[in-house]
Amino acid sequence: MAPRPAWKGYLKLSLVTCAVELTNVVTHSERISFRVLNRKTGNTVKRVYVDAETGKPVGDSDEIKGYEVDEGAFVHIEEDEIEAVRVESSNMMSLDGFVDKSSIQQIYLDTPYYLSPADKVSQDAFAVIRDAMAARKKAGLARIVLYRRERPVLIEPLGKGMVLTTLRYDSTVRQPDMVFEDIKAVKTDKEMIELAEHIIDKKAARFDPSKFDDKYEEALLELIRAKKAGRKAPKAKAAARPSNVVNLFEALKQSLAADNDGGAKTGKAGKTTKGKATKGRAATEKASARTSSSRKTA
Repeated sequence: MAPRPAWKGYLKLSLVTCAVELTNVVTHSERISFRVLNRKTGNTVKRVYVDAETGKPVGDSDEIKGYEVDEGAFVHIEEDEIEAVRVESSNMMSLDGFVDKSSIQQIYLDTPYYLSPADKVSQDAFAVIRDAMAARKKAGLARIVLYRRERPVLIEPLGKGMVLTTLRYDSTVRQPDMVFEDIKAVKTDKEMIELAEHIIDKKAARFDPSKFDDKYEEALLELIRAKKAGRKAPKAKAAARPSNVVNLFEALKQSLAADNDGGAKTGKAGKTTKGKATKGRAATEKASARTSSSRKTA
């Protein structure tokens, strides 16, 4: 069964318009979920809204949204009044500008959605907009009302369709300087950087999302299987606590030596050439000489 669209509306480029729909990229259907039970009876429980003053349950028909305008004073807002609030981006995404995807910092990218034509009539116009952006290698900027909030979005070609990524507002993003201001400027050693570069070269790979698996989810499943079978819960395997690096240069040298001893990896994912391997050995030997020299000086 086709996934249910998260949004339906129109995509507009100047005077060209086509009906489109958004589909969630991510599915949570396979995730483990737990129900809350009554420990004594084993029955499931349900949440009930109660009046904060009287403590009495409140029926669905008596619930209403409220916006606090003063302490303890609320404006009542009905659901149909919220539904009646409409702006252009409620059902129309106008492509107002085009940018290089690389010009947008990663910290502003939020949630991706697939964007596709909503009907056969719209396929031609959709294809024209998609192919024009692909030819210019540009991504479009627009706005959309999604889940009762207007969001800036980035739209770019993806195969036969497009992908829309909601963007975060600048006011909601902590700038890096706020977080990194206490990190002191460090003058890095050129030879240590070279050693680290060789380690990176040895571990070069291609991104393959199919290789990722959720270890925590697997551990939860093992717990569930054990409990279902009446066995004791499996003991958790605590990760070994890493020791403090006393000599960074020595640690880098040993890391590179360990990779070299393991043999050069071959294949497209992490092809290591003879030249790189030779450089790696040279860097290790250079590091050893430097370390020995440092000890003698000390």
